[in-house]
This record gives sequence, C-alpha cells and structure tokens, in this order.
Amino acid sequence: MRAEQKYSRFENRYAIDAEARVELENVLKFYMNLDPNVSAQRHNRYFVRSLYFDDDLYTNSYEKSAERRTRRKYRIRTYSESIDEESPVFLEVKGRSGELTYKRRAELPRTVIRALEYGGCTLRDEFVKRAHIDPLFSSFNFDVKRMNLKPRLLVDYERRPYVSSYFPGFRITFDSALELTVTDRLFDRTANCQRLFVPGYSVVEIKFGSRVPAWFARLIGSFGLKPVTASKYCKGMERTGLACKLVDDFQPKRAVR
Repeated sequence: MRAEQKYSRFENRYAIDAEARVELENVLKFYMNLDPNVSAQRHNRYFVRSLYFDDDLYTNSYEKSAERRTRRKYRIRTYSESIDEESPVFLEVKGRSGELTYKRRAELPRTVIRALEYGGCTLRDEFVKRAHIDPLFSSFNFDVKRMNLKPRLLVDYERRPYVSSYFPGFRITFDSALELTVTDRLFDRTANCQRLFVPGYSVVEIKFGSRVPAWFARLIGSFGLKPVTASKYCKGMERTGLACKLVDDFQPKRAVR
C-alpha cells in the first residue's frame, strides 16, 4: 500500500463558459504543459470519481455552503469507472484551516474496495482492521462513529490539468462533463445521473502555494474571472435535493492572492 500523501495549499474556483475556456486554454499553452497523467484517448483528460461521506444532517455540505473557516470532509476517490480495472482507490480527507486547503490520502487495498460494494458493516469492519496502520484510517473511523457518516453522493467528471515547470506548485484544472448519483456505492451506476452546473460551463480550479504567477493574475482580469463559492459536492447535494441551496452559485469570493 502506498504511503500517505498530504499537502496544504490555497485553492480558488471559477465557472467558465465553453468559448472563454477555449481561449483561456490557448493562452495557457504558452506558459504551462499538460499534466503527464492525461489520456490521449480521453482528449487529454482523465476521469475522476469521488464518493462523498456525510452525516444525517448533511453537516459537511452546509459547513462548506456557510464557508466555515475550519471544516473537513471524507471521500473515496478513484480514476476508473470499473471495479475490475486496477486503478488505485484512495481514502481522502479534504479540509480547510483558515485560508489554506489541505488534503491527506491513503491508498485502499482491493479488499476494502470490494467491501464497499457490499456496504454496511462489511466496509466498517475493513476500516477498523486498518486503524493501527495509518492515522487517516483511525481519524476516519472516529468520525464515522461520532457523526454516523455514510456514503451519500457520487460525483464524476473529466479533468484536464495543466502544470508549470517554471512555477512549481502552481496548477490549473478544467473539470467538465460533471455528473452526480445518489448512491452509497463506488461503482454502482444503476441510479439516475444528473448533469452538474450550467450546461456548457466548466469548473476551473487553481492551486498554489503562496502566490500565483503575475502573468496569470493578468489573465484573471482580462477574462473577467471571479472566484466563486460553488463546490462540486455542495452543488451536487443541492441538485439532488439532499441539501437546501444556501448561497448563489456564482457569488463572488475573496480575491486571488
């Protein structure tokens, strides 16, 4: 099993229409390169699937909508649409501490992945067995018991990521074809799926350590991009009717540093 991976950084999110996205990506090619993990078969994108956990009151969703400065949520993430593929699957915790976003992840063995498809106590038992192996599993088990966390929502999308050789730590991703399913399984797609966000729009996320490069700060102004509060998970909870809409999807957020 791979060692736990973790980071902390700043993140900003935007919504951009198809025409502006093409123009922005054409400019980015002068400054950045495609992430080597993209697939030519998927038009220089890779698939992302996340199964999110929440309690019976959907506390994680509402804390994000309310922009709580300290919050966290758990998810299981993979990059495959089939349980039979050997793509890695991770338990992740993603949270916020002040202005910084942090994420920790640990790879799950195939026994846990298959137990997830059976749900219930089978999955809980598998995580309890691993509580002594990794502190992330121990933290997850504690919060599952304390909050009665359960898998609630599956979010799928295609991601095209750009990285910079000259500005390490700066990363831009374009997420499109977003779909959501109310389910407690990672690979069960029998339930109905819905499109996420406004048709024709993509979600742009920028990730950075302490600052963005000057050239990108100028692009933000020239393209009129405004940081927004919209979250894939929160928007998905609203679109499925699991949680109530609390804020405008395109409500302006803090300025980029």
